Amino acid sequence: MQFPFLSVIVFTPLAAALVILLYKAEWKKAVRWTALAAGLFALALSVWVYIAYDKGAAGYQFIEKYDWMPMFGISLHFGVDGMSVPLVLLTGIVMVTGVMISWGIEDRPREFFAFLFILASGVFGVFASLDLFMLFFFYEIAVFPMYLLIAIWGWIKTREYAAMKLTLYLFIGSVVSLVGALVMYWTAAQQTGALTFDMLALETVKFAPEFQKIWFLPVFLGFAILGGLFPFHNWSPDGHVAAPTAVSMFHAGVLMKLGAFAALRVGIMLLPEGAKFWAPLIMSLALVNIVYGAFIASVQTDFKYVIGFSSVSHMGLVAMGFATLNADGMTGAGVQMFSHGVMTALFFAAVGMVYDRAHTREIPKLGGMVKPLPLVAIGVIVGSLVSMGMPGFSGFIAEFPIFRGIWDTKLWWMAIVAAISIVITAAYVLRVVLKVFFGDMPAELEGHITPIKPLDKIALVLLMALMIGIGILPALMVPWVETGVKHILSLLGGA
Repeated sequence: MQFPFLSVIVFTPLAAALVILLYKAEWKKAVRWTALAAGLFALALSVWVYIAYDKGAAGYQFIEKYDWMPMFGISLHFGVDGMSVPLVLLTGIVMVTGVMISWGIEDRPREFFAFLFILASGVFGVFASLDLFMLFFFYEIAVFPMYLLIAIWGWIKTREYAAMKLTLYLFIGSVVSLVGALVMYWTAAQQTGALTFDMLALETVKFAPEFQKIWFLPVFLGFAILGGLFPFHNWSPDGHVAAPTAVSMFHAGVLMKLGAFAALRVGIMLLPEGAKFWAPLIMSLALVNIVYGAFIASVQTDFKYVIGFSSVSHMGLVAMGFATLNADGMTGAGVQMFSHGVMTALFFAAVGMVYDRAHTREIPKLGGMVKPLPLVAIGVIVGSLVSMGMPGFSGFIAEFPIFRGIWDTKLWWMAIVAAISIVITAAYVLRVVLKVFFGDMPAELEGHITPIKPLDKIALVLLMALMIGIGILPALMVPWVETGVKHILSLLGGA
């Protein structure tokens, strides 16, 4: 019997959260070390699963299945393919770096880390689930703690508004998707005579083309709300800005990928004919994301809002890549999910470090940060180069195939329009780097900017190394994603 890697990865954060909640409130050091140990353990297993994934065999691997409610066809069914295994790794990385960045939290760290780890467990669960019911179950677990983390520990000016807005948007989206999923469940039962939420079984059910055209849009868009797809995106920048640093890292780094991944897994893979029919609409909405998000980011004066709208723009590329329904576009989108996750985690970590010391995120009020915070400056520069798709960094490895994929569709002109975002992105990220880190430091900040801590440095270096590593050696990730894409294309009938 093989070791249940995925179950342990999924439930380690949950177990750690329960242990942390049993500690006394004043045991702050024990809380932090428990969180770090649990995070490192889950990350180590995630790395092992990633490395041990057999690209030659492809398909779903590390499969575990435990019947839970067999009368309804519900089971705890885990497995990863080439598309989900990088996202499991990404979650482990963001979880550990988030703990490192949050080391200094003094306001109820016990509850903070417990909620953060419950959220992480939900995220791992969505990426590993092969059961449709359990995917929704973990999806809700991932969304629920977000409200508390933002409303309690977030930026005091907007935290209650942003937390409620985020929760309502995501809850409504998941309910719409759930209705579509239940319709698929009953329809499949009528065809096969067996009740099952098993997505491997549902992949083999031939839903009628008309049925797929009707139900694809509610299922896809319900999940795509969490992916920040236009016009359902405006919960996202507010949520980013109000959240504490580690939660922003999780929010942009992993949670938005959750929406995109579920839209792919449940929408495109289970309703391929519906995906073909609605692909032009999804591409059109994603195009607005890409260009509009970049323009809005370029006029922001709050450092965190710049990155919040930048995330909306870059997640548009993920939706666009999936909607091309071809190998290049989907491979690029798969790599983009990982690359963007690491990049935004790095950006939000850097913003948090600047804000903790300067007590402002207003770009005009900052300057000269490169002297007291050199590693933060290097981190933001590396993130900026990834953001604008510079060759030699992971952003290029992701974005170039997406643009090739768009070019190969009938809507090839969208590649030209979307390319505008590259120029705009380069303009605003370079402007932010110049304003925040170079020039003269404002007099009121002189002498108040303390160096960052060793754990902060480790987190920044780890995130930078991943983006540079994949940029220089695409073989560290692209072959994994390609195996996942082959399976998706087979479901699409070689589209």
